[in-house]
Amino acid sequence: MAVREEVYGFFIPSMTLIGIGASKEIPAKIKALGGSKPLLVTDRGVVAAGICKQVTDLLDQASMPYVIYDETVPNPTDKNVHDGVEIFKSNGCDSLITLGGGSSHDCGKGIALIVSNGGKIHDYEGVDKATKPLMPYLAVNTTAGTASEMTRFAVITDTSRHVKMAIADWRVTPGIAIDDPLLMVGMPPALTAATGMDALTHAVEAYVSTIATPMTDACAEKSIALVFQYLRKAVANGQDIEAREGMCFAQYLGGMAFNNASLGYVHSMAHQLGGFYNLPHGECNALLLPHVEQFNLIANVDKFAKMAEIMGENTDGLSRRDAAELAIKAIRQLSADVGIPATLVELGKRYNTNVSADDIPTMTANAQKDICRFTNPRGATDKNIADIYAGAM
Repeated sequence: MAVREEVYGFFIPSMTLIGIGASKEIPAKIKALGGSKPLLVTDRGVVAAGICKQVTDLLDQASMPYVIYDETVPNPTDKNVHDGVEIFKSNGCDSLITLGGGSSHDCGKGIALIVSNGGKIHDYEGVDKATKPLMPYLAVNTTAGTASEMTRFAVITDTSRHVKMAIADWRVTPGIAIDDPLLMVGMPPALTAATGMDALTHAVEAYVSTIATPMTDACAEKSIALVFQYLRKAVANGQDIEAREGMCFAQYLGGMAFNNASLGYVHSMAHQLGGFYNLPHGECNALLLPHVEQFNLIANVDKFAKMAEIMGENTDGLSRRDAAELAIKAIRQLSADVGIPATLVELGKRYNTNVSADDIPTMTANAQKDICRFTNPRGATDKNIADIYAGAM
């Protein structure tokens, strides 16, 4: 590790509970944080799957009043956030529970920022814009991918600009995170695949980040290993509780890595696909990951070679460069095995959206403004980014 005159931070929730039955602790932990009437932020999918009722049953058993906001959309918007703020205030809530994947957590973080700090969500785009701590906040994860239940990041779509606003603020880190694999067994294979590849993207981008440290490397390496060990199994059989728990740890470790080493151009570019076409974040990441990392490979050949070994590739007798290429190959194979579309056009068709090369210049310009790009291991010109988008089309 090169010695730099720099102080490194490491951000995680004050407490995390991972394991079968962890969700039973929700009422007690909200009380421990000082909350008595939480707003439960979730989405219609979580409600329809019966997962929300599992949590509200626990709150009812504890005689804890609550209010539900279930209008969060897959790419949460500024409108979602401001609607949630109104519901929080008008119902006299004093705490927050977010239940779901990254969308619910990101929306809840936006609500918490405004309730605690005032203004509108656009005021917090960027790094560390909040000046006051959040209300008591507990995040309950139902997918194994985004790690948003434990990070200091939130991404909110600005509906007027059709741009995803990236918010990085240590104050939005939930006070307590809960990952219970029992809440994940009903996840359909496609969502399991998308969120799992999202977890892999976090680990890979953090591993080759320009501000990676021995701590984030340790988290990223174990995350990558667990994804390759368990993701195919979780996609093949959602009832495989060992695989579900393995992915809980994989995504959380990936979160620990990127929460502190940040990300790179995969996320910068994926944010534009989400903002422009409203495509699912995990699948955008999965599709772009091999393309961006092929571009990044020459910036850190040794780490890509190490990744290949972690992914289970046989690198005996190979040069470091040839071994590094196997990491890209392994990512492509895993993505194909779990059913991620091969091209952006194919992904668009899956969601009835016309992804067009005509939009590449706009997406490129916006990607170059995204805060995730600053820690990418290789600098990129507008042409480089446009070429990566075109190659993924």
